[in-house]
Amino acid sequence: MKKIYQWAIGQAFKKLDPRQQIKNPVMFVVYVGAILTTILCFYPTGVPLWFSIAITIFLWLTLLFANFAEAVAEGRGKAQADSLKQAKKEVMTYKISDLTDIQNQNFTEIKSSDLKKGDLVYVQASEQIPADGDVVEGAASVDESAITGESAPVIRESGGDRSAVTGGTTVVSDYLVIRVTSENGQSFLDKMIAMVEGTERKKTPNELGLQIFLITLTLIFLTVAITLIPFTDFSSVLAGNGQALSSIIVIALLICLAPTTIGALISSIGIAGMSRLTKENVIAMSGRAIEAAGDVDVLLLDKTGTITLGNRRASEFLPVPGVSEKELADAAQLSSLADETAEGRSIVILAKEKFDIRGREFQQSEVHWIQFSAKTRMSGIDYRGDEIRKGAADTMKQYVTAQGKTYPAACDEIVDQIARAGGTPLVVVKNGQVLGVVYLKDIVKNGVKEQFGDMRKMGIKTIMITGDNPLTAAAIAAEAGVDDFLAEATPENKMDLIREYQEKGHLVAMTGDGTNDAPALAQADVAMAMNTGTQAAKEAGNMIDLDSSPTKLLQVVQIGKQLLMTRGALTTFSIANDIAKYFAVIPVLFYGIYPQLNALNIMGLGSPLTAILSAVIYNAVIIVALIPLALKGVKYQEKPASQILRHNLLVYGLGGIVAPFIFIKMIDLVLSLIIL
Repeated sequence: MKKIYQWAIGQAFKKLDPRQQIKNPVMFVVYVGAILTTILCFYPTGVPLWFSIAITIFLWLTLLFANFAEAVAEGRGKAQADSLKQAKKEVMTYKISDLTDIQNQNFTEIKSSDLKKGDLVYVQASEQIPADGDVVEGAASVDESAITGESAPVIRESGGDRSAVTGGTTVVSDYLVIRVTSENGQSFLDKMIAMVEGTERKKTPNELGLQIFLITLTLIFLTVAITLIPFTDFSSVLAGNGQALSSIIVIALLICLAPTTIGALISSIGIAGMSRLTKENVIAMSGRAIEAAGDVDVLLLDKTGTITLGNRRASEFLPVPGVSEKELADAAQLSSLADETAEGRSIVILAKEKFDIRGREFQQSEVHWIQFSAKTRMSGIDYRGDEIRKGAADTMKQYVTAQGKTYPAACDEIVDQIARAGGTPLVVVKNGQVLGVVYLKDIVKNGVKEQFGDMRKMGIKTIMITGDNPLTAAAIAAEAGVDDFLAEATPENKMDLIREYQEKGHLVAMTGDGTNDAPALAQADVAMAMNTGTQAAKEAGNMIDLDSSPTKLLQVVQIGKQLLMTRGALTTFSIANDIAKYFAVIPVLFYGIYPQLNALNIMGLGSPLTAILSAVIYNAVIIVALIPLALKGVKYQEKPASQILRHNLLVYGLGGIVAPFIFIKMIDLVLSLIIL
């Protein structure tokens, strides 16, 4: 943190460049005022030189403190970006023209920076993946700790929803053939670094709206300030008392009454919100998405890979009458020995654990494996004259009846029972006879039910989206604790559901990881793609969760709400400050012309000079005092919006009125003692 502060101090001076200052119109007024008072120090202005110098110093300090606040927020992002840049380095890789080049060892070694979108690359164990892409051949363990911080390798394989790989990660085992999906300089890692550093940060609509409001207030005060010199000159002549206000006093008064506190911190609040999101391992592609997350009230969640682990596991063997459980387990294990899917491996393990049925020795001539295909929807083995098959219930029913055998009603009852429980049934058949059903259970991720309960308290409705039948979907929805579900969902159904809620005035968020989720992610107001998902899902989303946790959106919503609350609280404090400074300073400035105004000098400020200087000093120092709050954010509480509003008005509204009276008076006392 010390290095960040040291870097921020240097940046605070660099940001005095007028090209930087003009980006913040409120602080640009302070900038112009500081330049004018610097020049006026060399000319007689009707006030002591020490006063002119003091005002000038504290106006420049006001600018430096505002620049420092923004630089600290940027420094945090820079520190995070530096760690990401370590993962981004140029490597040599093997480019191929097609998959046959692997067998022929026909590789072309090129630099990763020379790769183009659509190129095929061959990456072996211990080699770094050179660019973002989709796996088109192979399956391997990939170390993504450079991106996610998670040390455990993850599986990446061709097909399905786990085919996307990120440049800068490392293949741990086996090999992958990857089709590059991004041009050099446009990779996911490049975008992460740019967003974390804030180089591509654009002002959000709320931020722009607030800035327009602040500019309007500043213009009003600027108009008033311009008229003060001729007005006080005329009034002093007419009243026969006092004198016109000095130009330096008018400039100082303008800076004090303009909303400089929130103007100084508005940028750092937004950057700090981005930084807090990055700490949660979520990359937002726009600040607008974070603010929208703060207003989300409907959340759509894809079931597989988000609510559930995505790998179904065998949990029970359910035989039909007349068949023993061990006989069913033996046949199911035989049919799964060559099945390398998570489901197939779990069947082999369950049979071994329950009945100690262990590995078998086969001769190649007596075994014929039946691989699963989308057309047949079954797999199995021909072994020593026995035909063993396993597959989906409807497929196996057709298979049995096609052989002229009877499909038992008891099997239908078991299948229906498993579906109602939220599981997936696999029917096992041996030589045309149904042996029973393997119960594959979707594993709901730990902690999701509690997290969904928290979302409910925040007024967020959770909806699970799945391609399962309604019975299975209802069971998993009940176990996960979601409010509603959409079964047998297609990409069109998802988009229609999102549009339906949006037309009713809701803000909709969605998490997903598959290519079929991409259209719905593009439609949603807040779209968080899982890092384990496909490239299409990542490109459609406006946020990417590096931890691939569906409940992460809870933290994102809290950060979004916290960002809005922080900006609102500091805006309230700043405007309340201006009101207080107005009543504190104006009476003492004008009682020379109108002695009756001395009755309004309730603070008993010593003189017009110490009063205005005290206000300028307070105006600068309060920015420093509020920097930690701007960076950390107002504490979020799970309360109704009306309660939060009342709390913030009481704390920051009343606090903003009281604070200037206390501290300006204290500073005035010190200045009066020094001057005397």
